[in-house]
Amino acid sequence: MTQNPLLAPISTLIDYSSVKPEHIEPAIAHLIAETRTAVERAADPGLPATWTAIVEPLEDASETLWRAWSVAGHLNAVVNTPELRAAYNQCLPLVTEFSTWVGLHTGLYTQYKRLQASEGFAQLPAVRQRIVDLALRDFRLSGVELVGEARDQYAEISDKQAQASQKFSENVLDSVDRWSLHVTDEARLAGLPADVVQAARSAAEEDQLPGWKLVLKMPCYLPVMQYAQDRTLRQELYRAYGTVASEHGDAALDNSPLIEQLLTLRSQEAALLGYGSFADLRLETRMADNADQVLDFLRELAQKAKPYAKRDLAELRSFALEKLGMQELEPWDMAFVSERLREERYAYSEEEIKQYFTEPQVLKGLFQVVEKLFNVNLRASNAPTWHSDAQAFDVIAADGAPLGTLYIDLYARQGKQSGAWVDSERNRRKVAQSIQTPVVYLTCNFSRAQNGKAALLTHDDVITLFHESGHALHALLSQVDDPAAAAFSSVEWDAIELPSQFMENFCWEWSVVQALSAHVDTGEPLPRALYDKLLAARNFQGGMQMLRQVEFSLFDMTIHHQAQGMSIQTVLDTLDLVRKEVAVLFPPSWHRFPHNFSHLFAGGYGAGYYSYKWAEVLSADAYAAFEEEAIVAPDGTRETLNAATGQRFLKEILAVGGARPAAESFYAFRGRQPSIDALLRHSGMTACDI
Repeated sequence: MTQNPLLAPISTLIDYSSVKPEHIEPAIAHLIAETRTAVERAADPGLPATWTAIVEPLEDASETLWRAWSVAGHLNAVVNTPELRAAYNQCLPLVTEFSTWVGLHTGLYTQYKRLQASEGFAQLPAVRQRIVDLALRDFRLSGVELVGEARDQYAEISDKQAQASQKFSENVLDSVDRWSLHVTDEARLAGLPADVVQAARSAAEEDQLPGWKLVLKMPCYLPVMQYAQDRTLRQELYRAYGTVASEHGDAALDNSPLIEQLLTLRSQEAALLGYGSFADLRLETRMADNADQVLDFLRELAQKAKPYAKRDLAELRSFALEKLGMQELEPWDMAFVSERLREERYAYSEEEIKQYFTEPQVLKGLFQVVEKLFNVNLRASNAPTWHSDAQAFDVIAADGAPLGTLYIDLYARQGKQSGAWVDSERNRRKVAQSIQTPVVYLTCNFSRAQNGKAALLTHDDVITLFHESGHALHALLSQVDDPAAAAFSSVEWDAIELPSQFMENFCWEWSVVQALSAHVDTGEPLPRALYDKLLAARNFQGGMQMLRQVEFSLFDMTIHHQAQGMSIQTVLDTLDLVRKEVAVLFPPSWHRFPHNFSHLFAGGYGAGYYSYKWAEVLSADAYAAFEEEAIVAPDGTRETLNAATGQRFLKEILAVGGARPAAESFYAFRGRQPSIDALLRHSGMTACDI
């Protein structure tokens, strides 16, 4: 056991390169046993009802377990192999059973109630009082007050949900990884950027094939949809991606039964706990009061966005007919025609812009923004990583004090889950007289470097990186000394996107874009004329984009605001009804969007996808403070990188994590309740001509 890298002291960094699949089960089993013993000790009614006697020993025991499990889950997501997957799946029921056991532990629940009722409770810091209050809420939501058969049923439901979500995720990964299209006629690749063609050539060579290999990973799929002149090629990839993990492919990877199972299990869980639907249950831990409030909010956004979306679509159809000779605008034409219209209207292409955003320069510029706003530095570290793509950075305060460790893994590859996300391996914690600093992962799926040059990022990629950096900063810049009040532990889910969406705004500021850009060949920053075109196009197709997010959110809330589960056909019918209400675009009947919707069925966003739009209201309004307090330069330009405002954002939003309700943190920063006006203004939806 002593040689198992997953059992390293919590105070040290993990040596990922030495973690093997065979380390996972022994480490997790050992740590579960240790933590189980600690839980039983904490549940001893003979203990004094104090924080020191009950809570601290639990934190000591549990954080090593959850750190090891976080590492196992991270490796399973970014360097997936059959052996690693098997080891992870072997432990998943053990971890689920243990978590359920803790949540149902009446003895421990009683101890927290004793602590809350004790004379000393009022003398605890406010953050610790909140931790106890939230723990009691979570105990109730974990079924602790259930008895007899209901308790057993709850435990079984929890285990089945964990297994089904993991299998859903695996099916998506495998379905994407196993599909490819071998192209031998170079003419079919006409229009594709050179780096995409080179990557496809390299992929074919790795398989010892002539020609080019196209795949469904985003660095290949998106450029094909945007640039491939071959309409049938676009159609082929669109159909493949639109039927990922569905009945239209390998039956063993069909997520239909898993969607049905998860919806049934979630409704059963809600009913056991006395809620009318899974949405009602989930909203107990959100800023939003109830499902009707969320639905009204989404429908208000849809009402405001739909006229703009209709205009967007009409412009696309007109352009496709008049300039491209397309009588019908098919779904696989949308990205292609949009890019052609963008090029004509704004006289630039994404490919042209991309040449200025090299990965090293973008990271350098991002770090400069973080330094200016929050007075912290990020320095390259030699800490071991899990793959040659990954980089480690030390986060350092202005006085030289260490604040945390950030791992960044930017490129798409086989065996890596698609998408972009941030996860926390270790939270900040005050231990005796020292501070244990957080460890955070930032993961993306960008195109890797080609032909010996630096990797190129689209402006959308840059926005994604800034978005994820906001999540990372929320964890890294915490000043909360108790892990149970860390951002990812207790910030309401519909507020967790506030820092991430807030950071996106800086990607549109002239001074920031200059710092982020250096042409791959000349090193020159993005010219002002090209920046002005990029800015002019900021809300291009914005109406359709907003409606798309509202559609996903309404679909999510609708299928989870039911008293019972649904058949897959009813799920698809529900999606159609949502689209008829709010959408202007309708995919083919064979399209299986839900089967690839990992946010809902494998990512924790079930009955919570609306959070993106809810938090966007908060983030836009928060950024408006930077606009209002912008520094005016001698040439008249306004600089939103205001260090004073940044320090206030750090103090009231980032540093407090979940130490208080998110609504209080927003009010402390803004001095008032949030307003939707800034979001509509940033989205270009304030004109009177619609």
